[in-house]
Amino acid sequence: MIIKTPSKNAAHEHEVTDQAVYQGRRKVLKQLGYTGALALLSQSAQANPFKWFSDDDTPTFKRNPLSFEKSDALINPMTQEGVATSYNNFFEFGTSKNDPVENAQGFVVNPWQLEVTGMVENPIKLDYDDLLKRFPLQERIYRLRCVEAWSMVIPWIGFELGALIKAANPLGSAKYVIFETLNDPAQMPGQRSRFVGGGIDYPYVEGLRLDEAYHPLAIMSVGMYGQTLPPQNGAPIRLVVPWKYGFKSIKSVVKIRLSDKRPKTTWELLAPNEYGFYANVNPEVDHPRWSQARERRILGSKLSEQRRIDTMMFNGYDEVASLYSSLDLRSNY
Repeated sequence: MIIKTPSKNAAHEHEVTDQAVYQGRRKVLKQLGYTGALALLSQSAQANPFKWFSDDDTPTFKRNPLSFEKSDALINPMTQEGVATSYNNFFEFGTSKNDPVENAQGFVVNPWQLEVTGMVENPIKLDYDDLLKRFPLQERIYRLRCVEAWSMVIPWIGFELGALIKAANPLGSAKYVIFETLNDPAQMPGQRSRFVGGGIDYPYVEGLRLDEAYHPLAIMSVGMYGQTLPPQNGAPIRLVVPWKYGFKSIKSVVKIRLSDKRPKTTWELLAPNEYGFYANVNPEVDHPRWSQARERRILGSKLSEQRRIDTMMFNGYDEVASLYSSLDLRSNY
């Protein structure tokens, strides 16, 4: 069953669009020519979607109805499912925000294999079914803050990254966790062309310190809005680290490696003066080309459904502050 474990700084259920609202938006998108998040799943992915109140062996979740009062709608940010699944950065499928939803159709996620290797005593290989069933799944409603100064609130389904790492039994000398995205140019047009893929040298690589990876807020997500992840959002499994800028939450992960050496991550290699290894949300440290003090909270597709709000340190998740008590967050951006 689904377990909800909100922290005092977690986003709340009323910050997410009511199910009737986002289902209605799905009908509108279909009329406009968009197929919607569920339809964009490959046939293999649709073979094992999440089901509410099911009695079979499919991953099953019970979910309380979302509260949606008019007062909440006026003062709290809410992101519609159709927006969160059609406004994406996933350069493997193109650099425009609507490229992933258009170019990821037919992306095959089953069969899939995720490997955990490196400085571990127990290397792990997980297939598609393992991703959904091996670890207890939880729903986490998190704020997502992009380095481009826009943000959303999204309900993710996944399991704690720390549980996966502990299962591999890291060596005492391991200090870093390195993630790698699938490298499949036949399916990912951005990997076939540096022009289409933003000049990135693929595969996409990200990393965390081991203590960051062990923090209970860090999860491996296999679903959102009560469904398995759509391809444009990183199917079948992605990292979600809510106190860091979104580019740290690497998508479509196939390799996790433990190491004693800090990796050079993709954006750090591409533009080290703009994108550091830590990438903690910090309103006091500006991007070289724009301020990070405020953000554009995206609620829906209309300009009237967007709000300018102040950015919070660590995206509001101040329980991670102790991880960086001895670190200069201005030089270690």
